[in-house]
Amino acid sequence: MEITRSEVLRPSPASASGSVQTAKLTAFDRAATDGHIPTVFAWNTGAPSNDKIKDGLAAVLARFPHLAGRFDVDDRGRRCVRLNDAGVLVLEAAAAADLADALAHDDVAAHVNDLYPKADMGRADEPVLQVQLTRYTCGGLVIGTACHHQVADGQSMSVFYTAWAAAVRTAGAVLPTPSVDRAAVAAPRSPPTPAFDHRNIEFKGDHSRGHSYGVLPLERIRNLAVHFPEEFVSGLKSQVGARCSTFQCLLAHAWKKVTAARDLSPEEFTQVRVAVNCRGRASPAVPVDYFGNMVLWAFPRMQVRDLLSASYAAVVGVIRDAVARVDEEYIQSFVDFGELAIGGGHRHGVLPGPGGGQLARVQVPRPRLRRRAAVRVLAAGPARRGGPHLRAVVGGEGRRRDVHGARRRSRRGFQADLLLHGLITTRNINYIACVLYVK
Repeated sequence: MEITRSEVLRPSPASASGSVQTAKLTAFDRAATDGHIPTVFAWNTGAPSNDKIKDGLAAVLARFPHLAGRFDVDDRGRRCVRLNDAGVLVLEAAAAADLADALAHDDVAAHVNDLYPKADMGRADEPVLQVQLTRYTCGGLVIGTACHHQVADGQSMSVFYTAWAAAVRTAGAVLPTPSVDRAAVAAPRSPPTPAFDHRNIEFKGDHSRGHSYGVLPLERIRNLAVHFPEEFVSGLKSQVGARCSTFQCLLAHAWKKVTAARDLSPEEFTQVRVAVNCRGRASPAVPVDYFGNMVLWAFPRMQVRDLLSASYAAVVGVIRDAVARVDEEYIQSFVDFGELAIGGGHRHGVLPGPGGGQLARVQVPRPRLRRRAAVRVLAAGPARRGGPHLRAVVGGEGRRRDVHGARRRSRRGFQADLLLHGLITTRNINYIACVLYVK
């Protein structure tokens, strides 16, 4: 593999005019992987020339200015994207091999790793999108891209790739202009009042809850292509009985078979991770062509013995229920949590603390409490013995518990020991996930 040319390609025509605009990152953007995600496309023959591919890329970048921008930090210390048309890195390479032979090699994973640029986020002015065009002796072409995930999710990039292809096929083609209004997409409430604890799920926390995954070295990765005939899929759906999608029934099938092959203990729990597109689930709904991140995760989870003995209908039901929980309320809670988790709302709602550090005093509004008013505490760390007491209802994971004059542990092991006098005093806590006054 030899790199024959390197250049920075800018939008044509330029998208930036006058003063450079800055696009903030939403909670969805910040929760996405902080790194470049590679994608590889291969053509055996009949691929367009490099010049035609680059001309199409320059044209489509004018409609997708975030991809030609650069990361920066705003006056509040938050990462943002400067829409300055700084451009996309484009590498051209030549491989002394036939494409079919390269892809059939046992070490194909390592070879694919050479087919896209390697970003270095420690370097100033690192391009958000990077492209590599690799030509093979047979006439084959591989286009490898690396795009930073905090700028766009998979659906957004699919729209971009489709527009790029249209621009390459037809010079002067009418290209789509995606929706890029991030401010309208993930607007927190005032004040932000998250109803769920999103730490260690969408946002990193001090203690893992089992939603993290290890990274395997390339030598342990093997490609496996499995074709499911239409008759097989129809048979799975008939076992489910109720109407279900192809994705749901195949996920249930793969989950059961992979779990059986892993030979886990029957008492263990196993889970799968499902990407949930929130564009149509948010309120108000987000345009389908919105360019950015709009995905949250669902985690269907079952005990091994239950999963292996359950019917396909039952497993599909577990998957559906987990996805259904990513609803309008959960999405808004996530947005509120994200606003406060980066220091945007230290007065109300979520207040992360430095790991294990003390938060001496937290200012909260003085509510007009009625006789049956309650304080709902979704998560509060252990308080010092002998501190102030509060008559309240403490809730967590759907449970509510009365706390009268003394600390009691909730189901999640949290303690309540709060003082309601306009100030809440907390000691030796990691964070308060939510303090919400309910009439």
